Amino acid sequence: MIDGPVRIGVVGAGANTVSRHLPGLLQQPDVKLVSVCNRSRESSERVARQFKFDAVYDAWPDLVEARDTDAIVIGTWPYLHCPITLQTLSRGKHVLCEARMALNAEEARAMLALSRRRPDLVAQIVPAPHTLGEDRTIRRYLADGRLGDLLTVELIDSSGTFRSPGPRHWRHDRELSGLNVMALGIWYEALMRWAGPATRVAAFARTFVPVRPDADGVPRAVPIPDHVDVLGDLACGAQLRMQVSQVTGLRPSGVWLCGSEGTLHRDAAGGLHYGARGDAALAPVTVEPRDAGAWRVEEEFINAIRGQEQVSHTRFADGVRYMEFTAAVHRSLAEGRAVAVPDL
Repeated sequence: MIDGPVRIGVVGAGANTVSRHLPGLLQQPDVKLVSVCNRSRESSERVARQFKFDAVYDAWPDLVEARDTDAIVIGTWPYLHCPITLQTLSRGKHVLCEARMALNAEEARAMLALSRRRPDLVAQIVPAPHTLGEDRTIRRYLADGRLGDLLTVELIDSSGTFRSPGPRHWRHDRELSGLNVMALGIWYEALMRWAGPATRVAAFARTFVPVRPDADGVPRAVPIPDHVDVLGDLACGAQLRMQVSQVTGLRPSGVWLCGSEGTLHRDAAGGLHYGARGDAALAPVTVEPRDAGAWRVEEEFINAIRGQEQVSHTRFADGVRYMEFTAAVHRSLAEGRAVAVPDL
C-alpha cells in the first residue's frame, strides 16, 4: 500500500493522454504528476509546463528506472507498449497502458505473464470507450432473456466517407502499429463485454489506398488494410460478422444483436433500439440511470492502486484476448482459411 500521494510518471503525452488521462489523474485526490518523457524534449517541456510536472526525461528507460514514481502511464504508440510495460512491472511499479495493448499477441502474452507474477501491482489497459454508456443495458437485455438465444452479432464500423488518399498515419505503419487494423480490436473488445470471445474467424481484406504521403509528403506504401470483413464463431454459440472500413462512403455504422426472441440495435451515436417477436419495428430503448456507464479510467486505476476496487476496464487478460483475435484475423488473411482464436 502506498503511504502518501500516488506519484505518476508518463511516457508518451499525446492527444489522448493530454485530453483525458492527465486531467483525469489530477481530479483524483492525493495524486502527483512527477515526470514526463515525450518524443522530443520540446514537447516534453510543453506538457510539463501545462500540467506542472517536476521532471522531464529525454529517454523513457531513465524515467521508468527513477525512484521518484509509483506508477507509469504509457501513452505511446503500440510499438513501445510491451518494452515499457515489462520494465515498469520489473521495477515494481503499477502500469496504465494505452490501447492497443501491443504490436502482436506474443508481446501481449509476455505482458500478461509478467503481470501475473506481480499480482501486487495494478496492470490496466485503457479501454475501448465508445460503448461504456450502453454496456450494462446491452448485457442486461442478453441476460434477462429478451433476445432469447443469441444467434448473430453483426457490426459495421464505417468512416462514412469515400476512398481518399489522405496522409499516412502511424496506424498505417506496421512497425508502429503491429497487427492492429483500424478499430477492429477495439470493437472486438466491446463485443466481448456483451457476448464473450470468438473461437474461430475467417477474414477478407483489401487496401484500397495502397500508397499515402508521409509527414514530409513522400509517397509510402501502406501495408495495413483499410477495409476488412470478418466472419466468426462465438463461444456462446452465436455467429459473428464484422466489417470495418475507411472507404465505404455514406455507409451507416451500427451493431445488431439478433436472437431467437428479439433484436437489439446500437446505432452510430450510441442509441439503442429493441424489438421482440411480433413487433412491427424496433423501438428506442431508454438507458436507466443505474445502467449508464461513463469514463472513469483514471479513477479506477488510482483506486485499484489504493486497494479500493478491482480493475474492470480493461484487464491485461482482456487485452490479450483482443490481440489474439487480431492475430487470428492476420493469420486468416495470410493463409486464406478459417483459423482458431486461442483461448487463455
